[in-house]
Amino acid sequence: MSGEVEADFPLFPLGLVALPTESVPLHIFEERYKTMIGLCIAEDREFGIVWLGEDGLREVGCACRVEQVLEQLEDGRLNILARGTRALRVIERQADLDYPAGRVELLEDREELLDEELAAETRSVYADLVRNATDKTLEPAELAELGAYAMAATIDFGLEAKQGLLELRSENARLGLALRLFRAALKRLEFVDRAQTRAKSNGKVRFG
Repeated sequence: MSGEVEADFPLFPLGLVALPTESVPLHIFEERYKTMIGLCIAEDREFGIVWLGEDGLREVGCACRVEQVLEQLEDGRLNILARGTRALRVIERQADLDYPAGRVELLEDREELLDEELAAETRSVYADLVRNATDKTLEPAELAELGAYAMAATIDFGLEAKQGLLELRSENARLGLALRLFRAALKRLEFVDRAQTRAKSNGKVRFG
């Protein structure tokens, strides 16, 4: 499904991937980006974070909005907190503004019925992962409101995995990928726990 197309859309190429709902702290120090972020704050405009990797700029990025200015320094540098809003695709880049920009398509998901069984399983494994990693137990009501983006945004996955989630235009497909990522993360946690137990027991794993 085609989405809305906007020109002159501010773009921020970075070595990171942002997801919709994710909170992203940013330090703004280059003049062109100070100009860009200043405009976005003044006009309550979105800007796009697009992953700039070793193989170049990715086509799909994440539109973000400045949620909070944490600090404004005397030389104009800013520390801000941005939040991802929606996925976008860069159609073409523009070089006629004082900051990086482009013509972008704001992406929409295809229409589909949510796979409730898949959603419930993904949330359950996510809750296990959070509990094992942080000792925090999520309340059922809190868990029930979380989609794939909101869950994945709180886990430190690799950039390729996050980019893969961002590029999917199906919530069911994102839930399926998130479920695989959460299960893999749980296995890694269990391996670390076993390794730490082994190290503390001089090479012998003790139970009880």
